[in-house]
Amino acid sequence: MAEYNFREIEQKWQGYWKEKGTFKAEVDTHRPKFYSLDMFPYPSGAGLHVGHPLGYIASDIVSRFKMLKGFNVLHPMGYDSFGLPAEQYAIQTGQHPAITTEQNITRYTEQLKNIGFAFDWDREVRTSDPSYYKWTQWIFMQLFNSYYDHDADKALSISSLISRFEKEGNAKIKAVCDDDTPTFSAAEWNAFSEKEKQEMLLKYRLTFLAETTVNWCAALGTVLSNDEVKDGFSERGGHPVERKKMMQWSMRITAYADRLLQGLEKVDWSEPIKEMQRNWIGKSIGAEVLFDVKGSDKKIKVFTTRVDTIYGVTYLALAPESDLAAELVSDDQRETAEAYIQVAKNRSERERMSDVKTISGAFTGSYAINPFNGEEIQIWVADYVLAGYGTGAVMAVPAHDERDYNFAKHFGLEIRQVIEGSMENGSFPGKGGLIINSGFISGLYMKEAMQKCIEFLEEKGIGKGKIQFRMRDAIFTRQRYWGEPLPVYFKEGLPYLIEEKDLPLVLPEVDKYLPTEDGEPPLGRAKDWTYKTADGEYPLELSTMPGWAGSSWYFFRYMDPKNDAVFADKAKTDYWGAVDLYIGGSEHATGHLLYSRFWTKFLYDLGVVSIDEPFQKMINQGMIQGRSNFVYRLKGSNTFVSYGLKEQYDSSAMHVDVNIVHNDQLNLEKFKAWRPDLADAEFILEDGKYICGSEVEKMSKSKYNVVNPDDIIERYGADTLRLYEMFLGPLEQFKPWNTNGIDGVYKFLRKVWNLYHNSNGEFAVSDEKASKEELKALHKAIKKIEEDMANYSFNTSVSSFMICVNELTALKCNKREVLEPLAVLISPYAPHIAEELWSLLGHSNSITTANFPEFKEEYLVESNFEYPVMINGKMRAKLDLPLSLSVPEIEKAALADATVQKWLEGKAPKKVIIVPGKIVNLVV
Repeated sequence: MAEYNFREIEQKWQGYWKEKGTFKAEVDTHRPKFYSLDMFPYPSGAGLHVGHPLGYIASDIVSRFKMLKGFNVLHPMGYDSFGLPAEQYAIQTGQHPAITTEQNITRYTEQLKNIGFAFDWDREVRTSDPSYYKWTQWIFMQLFNSYYDHDADKALSISSLISRFEKEGNAKIKAVCDDDTPTFSAAEWNAFSEKEKQEMLLKYRLTFLAETTVNWCAALGTVLSNDEVKDGFSERGGHPVERKKMMQWSMRITAYADRLLQGLEKVDWSEPIKEMQRNWIGKSIGAEVLFDVKGSDKKIKVFTTRVDTIYGVTYLALAPESDLAAELVSDDQRETAEAYIQVAKNRSERERMSDVKTISGAFTGSYAINPFNGEEIQIWVADYVLAGYGTGAVMAVPAHDERDYNFAKHFGLEIRQVIEGSMENGSFPGKGGLIINSGFISGLYMKEAMQKCIEFLEEKGIGKGKIQFRMRDAIFTRQRYWGEPLPVYFKEGLPYLIEEKDLPLVLPEVDKYLPTEDGEPPLGRAKDWTYKTADGEYPLELSTMPGWAGSSWYFFRYMDPKNDAVFADKAKTDYWGAVDLYIGGSEHATGHLLYSRFWTKFLYDLGVVSIDEPFQKMINQGMIQGRSNFVYRLKGSNTFVSYGLKEQYDSSAMHVDVNIVHNDQLNLEKFKAWRPDLADAEFILEDGKYICGSEVEKMSKSKYNVVNPDDIIERYGADTLRLYEMFLGPLEQFKPWNTNGIDGVYKFLRKVWNLYHNSNGEFAVSDEKASKEELKALHKAIKKIEEDMANYSFNTSVSSFMICVNELTALKCNKREVLEPLAVLISPYAPHIAEELWSLLGHSNSITTANFPEFKEEYLVESNFEYPVMINGKMRAKLDLPLSLSVPEIEKAALADATVQKWLEGKAPKKVIIVPGKIVNLVV
């Protein structure tokens, strides 16, 4: 048997690819382009485990397949290298986060290169590199200098807005702006002071500074996104999080809400991912209504999608974070209400939205007036109302809304039916139905009633029709050190941009990576963190950008990563266009995708790119789960009993490192060396072996089930790892890692190798013409692989390779006519062995320059068919006959067959039924 020396082969070809620049991508207008992209990783100190490369392997297979199909492929890799973990490590050790990040990147890069990816490493980007974040800062500046014009339905320059203000004021301008923006004339604008003008412009800018309710984590010293908070605690570290108001930079992503919805119709994404986006954006068509507060000049603004049910309102509910909630608490309710508000406002929005079973609230002691019928209605605080959605206030109609109904039942509030239909068993009719008990809209149906209500609101000046989005403006600052500095300085408390010539604004050195003693962010520790202008020296912004800043546009920088003059050359972005295939985890299915799409649409409005959707096709890969192993310790001892015997003893399970277990058999010596307390361990064995228990769990260090790809590559090779990860199951599904099954894939690759070698281990490929059976085996595989690539069904391709190689092995095929295209066929999956075989076949260039084998139907067209011969309903014989035979010829051949004659016993059949290409049926 020929020796398959995978270590030597893989090092050889990885060196070749690097030396020759095999995967270097350049603009080539003579070839079709294909842009293959992975969600770039955050380089953690733990390095890669076998679950991480899953999506990368899939995109690499597609990239290599497209090269064979003649495409000019861009397949880059880089690092999302700003982030909290490196900063937390810096706080603990005093080591600059840049050092940790560099070490982690070096480790990741080495691991990725060992797997043999077709990345163009010359295009590597790092979000923490000043040459990269210079352009993140530049995009921020463009957003600051832009506003969203409804008439143009795009972002326009803030300078054009100023020109319009100077000529006509803002009364006729239809633009996205703050709700409290006043109307002013040209004369009033021109009379404004510089400070007043800048304050007014902040109400229009696409990135702006405003007081916002945020998730504040004192222990981490920063604001966290909703995704980073779970059950009132930070996901990282488990520290308490409170909701509080802070001055924050925000991005006016809501300006693009409709376009973000419409754009989903243009992309090839799975419906669940599109639906997640739609739900996050949450478009609602309805009305705003103003409720007066009894005995006060305060008003409560409510957004509702069912203003036609306003006569059924029996209470108002305010979000705990609402300023009004605290202000409206009466003295007799103060103790109860304020205690409730304090607890409720610190529950995360995600928790409050998902927890529909817990019903809680507090009466403020105040009353509102229903503007339609003058009724007094109680004002409550309830944590099912969210400050960030609508106005932070709900007009509750318990008869026709489930949450309102449950709340009213719990607190004994009135439930008043205003839509015709059954109210039994807490039913909530309301999608259609006739309006009842509702004054002047009684007897109308929903659509007409809503229109009448909106007309009434607008006529009385107490509301208006409105489209509302659940999505809110995105908070764009973190009170951390390790992030992009904002290119902003402050004069008289107002923000101004630094000059573009001074980009990048580089992170300064600080003595500690903690907030200052006065509670300022870590940049407050920097010396001379100021900006000099012609009229003075001013303080720079102390907060940094959030983690999503650099990842919202990196796919454009890959197109032109070394350009210092522009963020990316327009001719190059025009050529590469949208990402053709984007693969990444579903954990980024909302935030990252929305922010990336938002920035792309903005850059499109600016005219610097020619696409407004960044990712044409997207696949979310499933997670590879860990397969944990367990040993069973006898209670009160250091003795361990094997799995099959554990029921005979009083024992408890203990996780054990899966890397010292093979096929569930524990390596006893390695186990003793694993931990000092196990050095004197004793074992109760079964059949001389210690067998471990197993369970599928999330892959994590705490469960000792993390498998390092380096160990797999060292033992089996990168090609085996690549094939095995694809073989585990469909890309999108969750699947357990089981090292026990990897031997089969490794043996398959040795079978491939042996096809090209004789029993003496010598390369032996013949130029003889291939047989029909050999060509059939090959072309079945070509057809299946083409189909699988179109469907991104990688696991079934691996099965097809195995079937093909088994058939060719059985046929003892060593024909170049078959084995040369076979090497090309398998090369996207197992590129190292394929390159070596291609070289042995006499080629001096890389297999990536070959053409993908052409499928020929003629090799699958059968010329013969094996007919089952049924005699009196039982199959008695099989006849291999040409398909070209007529029915009489088939009958003649069947009756002449010796086996058939034996069963006929010399009798002539009474009936002969023949279906050509199917069956021969004889009745005696």
